[in-house]
Amino acid sequence: MGLEQVPHNFLTGRLEDLIRWGRRNSVWPATFGLACCALEMMATGAAHYDQARFGMEVFRASPRQADLMIVAGRVSQKMAPVLRQVYDQMVEPKWVISMGVCASTGGMFNNYALVQGVDQVVPVDVYVPGCPPGPETLLHGILTLHEQIRTGEILARRHGSPTGGAAIQIQEQAGTPVHLRTRP
Repeated sequence: MGLEQVPHNFLTGRLEDLIRWGRRNSVWPATFGLACCALEMMATGAAHYDQARFGMEVFRASPRQADLMIVAGRVSQKMAPVLRQVYDQMVEPKWVISMGVCASTGGMFNNYALVQGVDQVVPVDVYVPGCPPGPETLLHGILTLHEQIRTGEILARRHGSPTGGAAIQIQEQAGTPVHLRTRP
């Protein structure tokens, strides 16, 4: 029985707030640094910006220990299936921040080799603009994500679709390479 089947009253309303508070203050990021934006993401984790005050002091190397993916940099067509596989291995609920103009829209690289927006591969919750965005901008994106978690806006949006938003699946067939496929 999930939390959505419990009737909403004073006690369960406060329990839901407590769960949101816990989720907001214990977001563990998985690194997915692909280009120059990754340097700014690493600077955000350094002592000067102190991500520990948000409960995010350690970047997780294993997707099974992370619930936030920060996609920092341009995503190539060859890297897209790997990115989707890491996203699928992350625990629920999971969130994605697209950091930089290359991850968000393909940037100045409008060619066949790069994905023109990471939202074609995974559902994105927060877009952080810039080329490259500074650590302050990434912190603002993290605080925006925290606000969405606190208000429950993300989970309300994702209940309609089983994958969350992008509706793209990775399908591997015997003898053929992994490719991206839009679900019908």
